[in-house]
Amino acid sequence: MYHDFSYPAVLSAGTRANWQIEDVLPEGAQLDFTKSFMPEALVRIAGLPGLSPSERLTLNHIRGHEYLAIFGLVEEFILPFVLDHVRDDLAGDERSRALLQFASEEAKHIQLFRRFQQTFEAGFGTPCAVIGPAEAIRAEVLRHHPLSVALLVLHLEWMTQGHYLGSVRDDAGIDPLFASLLKHHWIEEAQHAKLDTLMVEALAADLTTAEVDAAVDGYLEIGGFFDAGFKAQVELNLASFERAIGRTLDTETQSAFLEGQHQALRWTYLGCGMTHPNFAASLDCISPNAKAKVDAVAPAFC
Repeated sequence: MYHDFSYPAVLSAGTRANWQIEDVLPEGAQLDFTKSFMPEALVRIAGLPGLSPSERLTLNHIRGHEYLAIFGLVEEFILPFVLDHVRDDLAGDERSRALLQFASEEAKHIQLFRRFQQTFEAGFGTPCAVIGPAEAIRAEVLRHHPLSVALLVLHLEWMTQGHYLGSVRDDAGIDPLFASLLKHHWIEEAQHAKLDTLMVEALAADLTTAEVDAAVDGYLEIGGFFDAGFKAQVELNLASFERAIGRTLDTETQSAFLEGQHQALRWTYLGCGMTHPNFAASLDCISPNAKAKVDAVAPAFC
């Protein structure tokens, strides 16, 4: 086993790290639109042709809005999934308490991201559309085997860790309020990653090797569903961007935007999670064949 995670340790750490929405994003707080919201390593805007520095900053803000909106969408299926998982064995022990704390924090994140969207819209001045609706995405994800969904959630949790520790934490150019949102989200997701590791192991323990491999196929199928959604999101981002800057990009620049930004979203939300060493270790633990299968697919999303 590559880890020493336990429900009592996660419960204790989560209780100590608990924060309230008002502490992170109080009523009346304002984002600083003179600063970036996202690190270049995630948004990959610098290489796009035909954009001025101010336009690149505007696109960075749109990508920041998209980032937290996408997290809001995924929290909407993580919450019922965790509740369904704990409901089958609601014993009142530390496992149950840790998973219920997990669900409570995911509900808090949904509220936080909704308040952020209101704050963003008040300051940005141009509407920014996001894929959805959340209900349809939730239904599509949750129709898959529980292990497929748990693997996706684990992917997302470790992805969040990779984003914050790898590029957000040390980027002094990011708006402090936005950076604080990402930091507080990361603090709790660090514990959720440990809980979901335990969840994946528990679900896989009751399955045959063939069933585990089928669940990994389901995880990859969900990834393909989101990849199509990210392609649509880039088109929405382009429309929002052109409205915000008051001009339409020429055909060549639009094409470069759509291609480059689709790959950027693929890396941010798919490749970064697939290649995280802790996610890979969990795959290897439940099925070396499963790890090899994901390893073969991952380069397309990097």
